[in-house]
Amino acid sequence: MQPEFQLAEPRDQRRIVVAMSGGVDSSVVAALAAKTGAEVIGVTLQLYDHGAAVGRTGSCCAGQDIRDARAVADRIGIAHYVFDYESRFRDSVIADFADEYMAGRTPIPCVKCNMGVKFTDLFQIARDLGADCLATGHYVRRVEGAAGAELHRAADPARDQSYFLFATTQAQLDYLRFPLGGLPKAQVREIASELGLSVALKPDSQDICFVPDGDYAKIVRKLRPDADEGGEIVHVDGRVMGRHRGLIHYTVGQRKGLEIGGQAEPLYVVRLDAEARRVIVGPKAALAVSGALLSDINWLGGDFTGPLTAKVRSMARPVPARLEGDRLIFDAPEYGVAPGQAAVLYAGDRVLGGGWIASTQGAMAEAA
Repeated sequence: MQPEFQLAEPRDQRRIVVAMSGGVDSSVVAALAAKTGAEVIGVTLQLYDHGAAVGRTGSCCAGQDIRDARAVADRIGIAHYVFDYESRFRDSVIADFADEYMAGRTPIPCVKCNMGVKFTDLFQIARDLGADCLATGHYVRRVEGAAGAELHRAADPARDQSYFLFATTQAQLDYLRFPLGGLPKAQVREIASELGLSVALKPDSQDICFVPDGDYAKIVRKLRPDADEGGEIVHVDGRVMGRHRGLIHYTVGQRKGLEIGGQAEPLYVVRLDAEARRVIVGPKAALAVSGALLSDINWLGGDFTGPLTAKVRSMARPVPARLEGDRLIFDAPEYGVAPGQAAVLYAGDRVLGGGWIASTQGAMAEAA
C-alpha cells in the first residue's frame, strides 16, 4: 500500500502541515508530503527541556530531536517552525501524570498529549497557517467511510497506535492524515534511507517521552514530594501483610516488588486505595473484572450498534464486550484492568471510540 494524503486535486494548490518530532516516522511523512507537489510546512513543538533529555536522541520534542527535525526540513527543502509549548505540556501532561499516580491510578500521558498540545494546540497552528490538513507519523489508518472519515488500526499490528488515539474527535479526524498507517516500519526506514534522510537509522522514541531514564517515580517525586509516603499492604480478606514504600511504585496486576514472602500462592496488586494509602493485594482470581465504569467517552462509531471488542491496555488483545451507557461489560472476566487506563472499543479494525476507566467491578464480588 502506498502512502496517501487524501487531498483533492490539484495538489500544487494544497498546503500540508506535518508534525515533526525529529524521529524517522514524521521525517518520512514530511518527505513524502513534499513529493506530492503540495506546499509543506514542518512544525515541531518543544515540549520539555530538562536534564539528560536535551542531549538524548529518541526522546521526542526536545534537544537533539528538534535539531534532527530541522536538518530533515532543510534536506527536503521545506519551511520548519519550532513553537515553545513547554509550560502547556508541563501543566496538562506532566502534572496530570503525577496527580494520577498520587490518586492511585495508572496514567497514559501519550493520550493526554494527543488530546492536548498535539491534537488541539497543533491543530490551531496548522489552521492558522492555512493548511488543508495536518499529517502525523502515527501508525493508524484514516479510511473514508460512507458517513465520513473513520479511524482504523494500522496494517502492521506490531506498530498499531490506535489505542493511544481513541480520544481523537470526529472534527479532528476529518482534518488529520496518517500516511504511514498502511506501511510496515521496515519499509518506512527503507524510504528514509532511499531519500537520504539522516534519521533513517535513528532509534524509536520511548513510550513516555519526558522520562529520560525510565524512572517515572523520580518525575512524580520531583513534582509531588510526598509521593514516597508509605502505608499498609492489605490482603483482600482484610489481613495486613506488610508495608509499602509509596503508591507510585505499584500498579494493578503487579506481582513483583511486593516483598511479601512465605505465601501459599502468588499475590498481585488488586487495587490501590489512595485515600488510606493502602495497596490491596490478593490471588490472581481477585484480579478478574466483569465490567468497568467509563468516563469522558469519545464515540466515533456513528450509529454503529453491532458487536464490539474492547482493549483495556495498550499491549492487550481486544476482547468481546458490550457497552451499556457508560458501563463496559466483558463477555468473560478480564484481568489487569486498571483505573486511569483507557478502554478502547473496536469493530474489527475500526476504532469506535473509548473512554477512561474510572472504576471496575470485580468478578469475585459478583460471584459472592
